Amino acid sequence: MRSVTYSMNLSLDGYIVGPDGEFGWTAPDEEVFRFVTDEIREVGVHLLGRRLYETMLYWETADQDHSLDFSTVEWAALWKRLPKVVFSTTLPAVRGNARLASGGLAEEIRRLRAEPGEGRIAIGGAALAAEAAAADLIDEYRVRVSPVLVGGGIPFFPRDERRSDLELVETRTFGCGVVHLHYRVAR
Repeated sequence: MRSVTYSMNLSLDGYIVGPDGEFGWTAPDEEVFRFVTDEIREVGVHLLGRRLYETMLYWETADQDHSLDFSTVEWAALWKRLPKVVFSTTLPAVRGNARLASGGLAEEIRRLRAEPGEGRIAIGGAALAAEAAAADLIDEYRVRVSPVLVGGGIPFFPRDERRSDLELVETRTFGCGVVHLHYRVAR
């Protein structure tokens, strides 16, 4: 059965976006970028909410920018090919290798887990991940903690999430001060 993973960057005080909507502090250096590129290779399908989908639309055409270096073009190509499921009640259509979710999150995850296929089911976005966590559908958390305090914004973990015991799978510290933490939900 395919695992469901919630993976995002966050500030040391636990936010994925600061109080002003800014997240430039999550921009990876080359070492972190290579790590994230390797991580996306393990994903078979990515679930996104509307806001993250709209943010990531840049990558649908980034490979056409001839000024980008090889590793950035490589990541763009991987993202572009990756099947995506977008959860939105306001978008009439989506572009690229994406489709609008036809059902609720739990229903989509159950269907994707039952389908033959390789790679993890990744969830991006705090609201979508909170819904999946509340339904006990997340198997792994992969966080990259940035060395910054932003003082508020959108939290990585919802404040009303139920308790989940976790098992440490991996840690890694990058030269820029980012720390990767990989946990599996103890069941």
